[in-house]
Amino acid sequence: MAKVEKRPAGKPAAQDVAAQLELKPGQSIELLKALHILTRDGKLNQDSRRKLKQVYHLYQFIAPILQELSEGGHAVTLADHGAGKSYLGFILYDLFFKDLGRGRIYGIETRAPLVESSQQLAAGLGFDRMEFLNMSVAESARADFMPAQFDVVTALHACDTATDDAIAFGLEKKAKAMVLVPCCQAEVAACLRQTKALSLSRTPLAELWRHPIHTREMGSQITNVLRCLYLEACGYQVTVTELVGWEHSMKNELIVARYTGHRKRSAAERLHQLLAEFGIESLQASRFAMLPAEAAKT
Repeated sequence: MAKVEKRPAGKPAAQDVAAQLELKPGQSIELLKALHILTRDGKLNQDSRRKLKQVYHLYQFIAPILQELSEGGHAVTLADHGAGKSYLGFILYDLFFKDLGRGRIYGIETRAPLVESSQQLAAGLGFDRMEFLNMSVAESARADFMPAQFDVVTALHACDTATDDAIAFGLEKKAKAMVLVPCCQAEVAACLRQTKALSLSRTPLAELWRHPIHTREMGSQITNVLRCLYLEACGYQVTVTELVGWEHSMKNELIVARYTGHRKRSAAERLHQLLAEFGIESLQASRFAMLPAEAAKT
């Protein structure tokens, strides 16, 4: 007869599964199943493990910010842009907002089916302080039913200019913190391609983006550098690190910005110098409109 291993007394099966899968304390297994991170029988495949690791790692950066901002009974408001299936929003709510008893998460997403499924899941789980809106980031900034101010803005793998839109939203809503993981930065690369011939005749630095693959990589690098300078010029302290190991995702740059109110004039000046150096001044009006006016004259 096969030997049956008994579970230690007083330890529910859900806790056994959570420990085996290295889930965070208090994490709802039913939520992870609903998000299809866990299979119906509680298994975790390799792809889901990578996805969960990314979200958990991001949670480690966001949780201390939420804890600090929620002190004194404050109800934190968080906007999650490009929410997709709202993995991040649901896990933030499950691990932090649910037990806190206050605060609200807004998931902003342009794909209606994803918004509808998130609304249904939140209702089924009783996550009544989550709202999902079928609109663009720009539309959400103008919507009169949205709060005038948000505490935290997140954008996980917001594609191309969606990260810039999230930054613009955060600036308009006077966000105290922004947590961003940019993805597929194509706008600057397109600008570099348009001016490549002129740049090659003007400066040897253009060799850095002469070949198409280098144009794409340089465009991505320059984009994120400009974003960080912009945030610093607008009064944020910026930290840049990796989200998870490169073996999990190539879209791996994590930008964490905390508002201090100290606008760095030097950051604004450097941003303008880089726009001029790379021949992409056309981005000034569309992407960096809130730079201090005096810096724009340098």
